[in-house]
Amino acid sequence: MKLPKELVNGFIIFIGIGLYFLIMELLGLADIYLLRLFNVLFVFYGAHRTLKANFSENKTILVSNAVSALLTALTGIFLSIIGLIIYSYSKGGDAYVGSLSKTFLFGGDPSVMTYSISLFFEGIVSAVVVTFMLMLYWDPRYASDKHGAES
Repeated sequence: MKLPKELVNGFIIFIGIGLYFLIMELLGLADIYLLRLFNVLFVFYGAHRTLKANFSENKTILVSNAVSALLTALTGIFLSIIGLIIYSYSKGGDAYVGSLSKTFLFGGDPSVMTYSISLFFEGIVSAVVVTFMLMLYWDPRYASDKHGAES
């Protein structure tokens, strides 16, 4: 049974983000919040792979490709949040998240679930922005009269 490309590329996003954060933690760079922002590159990579595969299969309908890219990004983000929850509880739960939140988005003392839900909403926004950006990149490849195609 062949898995859908959205799931495969979403899993690639999850692996990329997971390895990136583990390497950052091993190198002692996990407290540098600007480095955490580079995880969006993995979302770009996975969604771009999905769109590239769609075009190679001659699937050139704008809306279905946008949905496909968004599903890919959301799959990767959802799996990453599940991985974060599991990893956070294995490292001490709320105490571990408390050490993360000192240098990032939160004030106060968030729980693992509060932190994860907030990052999930941030991930959804990121997935939508990445999808729109990639659709603008791929847009000239669609045949239409706005790009000089003959009617």
